[in-house]
Amino acid sequence: MALRLPRPHRDDVLIAVGGLLGGVLLWALGLSPRGVHDPVVLWTGRWALLVPLVVTAGCELLRRTHPKAAVLIGTAALSADTVTQGNVATAVMFTDLMYAAVLYGTPASARRLPWITGLLTVIGGVLPLTLWRDPRGLLIGVGVGVVTLAPAATGWVVRNHRDAAEAARLRAEQTALLAEMDRAQAVTDERARVARELHDMVANHLSAIAIHSTAALSLDDPDTSRDALGVIRENSVAGLAEMRRLIGILRADDGAPAVTPTLDGLGAVVENARTNGLDVTLDARCGEVPAPVELAAYRIVQESLTNALKHARPGRVTVSLAQDDDVLSVRVTSPYGRPDGPRAPGSGSGLVGMRERAALLGGTFDAGPDGALWSVRALLPLAQGESA
Repeated sequence: MALRLPRPHRDDVLIAVGGLLGGVLLWALGLSPRGVHDPVVLWTGRWALLVPLVVTAGCELLRRTHPKAAVLIGTAALSADTVTQGNVATAVMFTDLMYAAVLYGTPASARRLPWITGLLTVIGGVLPLTLWRDPRGLLIGVGVGVVTLAPAATGWVVRNHRDAAEAARLRAEQTALLAEMDRAQAVTDERARVARELHDMVANHLSAIAIHSTAALSLDDPDTSRDALGVIRENSVAGLAEMRRLIGILRADDGAPAVTPTLDGLGAVVENARTNGLDVTLDARCGEVPAPVELAAYRIVQESLTNALKHARPGRVTVSLAQDDDVLSVRVTSPYGRPDGPRAPGSGSGLVGMRERAALLGGTFDAGPDGALWSVRALLPLAQGESA
């Protein structure tokens, strides 16, 4: 398969064509560094300068795709131009090749070329001065510097600015990406938090409604149905109140802090559980705890009682809270398993939500059978809650 070179850039084609036409025009007008009677011109002929001109113009087509090859071939062409009548366009195009070699070449070439051309400039000025003992020999070094060092240094400066701009652009893109990731994570965390709150606030009331409505439909007893309907109404009203509170929190835009449940409200939760038919005892031995820990403990107890209402056998349900140094211990036990299955369907997200609440505070959570009991245990660090 034949090797296909990449197509030159449109600007490179314009530079090559413009340099070639300009050089031909200078040649046609007879404008050159050497006169027609110069011995070098008499030896090489007036047409010889067109060869380096054409070669250098051809190198311009490679200035962006193969800058190293272009500057090497251009150097040979410029050297050949020095033994002809000479053409200014050839030298000008070579300076562009040197500039492009630094700007578009490899990082190694970009670092080396300014040093190499600087060394050549020094040698080009010092060596003739040493050999000829004539200060005018320094002009050769000046010429070498103008043709090689100046464009190489310019290319190095432009490349540094380009690389700095690219690095700044990449940093900006990375910052924007990190910000978007943080935003997405914040949205995900907030959705999970709202889901936990919604489940914990409403699930217990809906479970009680489902259980008592089932009892009212299955028993043909007016008194039992009336009692069940009373419980259903109480839980419906309480559930609507909790739902309104959550919606109010989500719609609040005045920056006012939301009212969150506290451990002082556990008595009402236990009393509601008793109303729904649970035999519950509460033992809370704790002092003042941080608000995040207080909310997590409240929700864990609330969800545990809801699960006991749906899944536990008839019997004593115990709720105990104890504060030991910098840890709040929460434990809820209930008789394990109903022989006829759960009294109301569950989604399984209750245990997940309790475990997430404990993990967010750096605590531990465990739930499972403990002999004849189902035990829910949570250890919530108080220091972590203060910084949450």
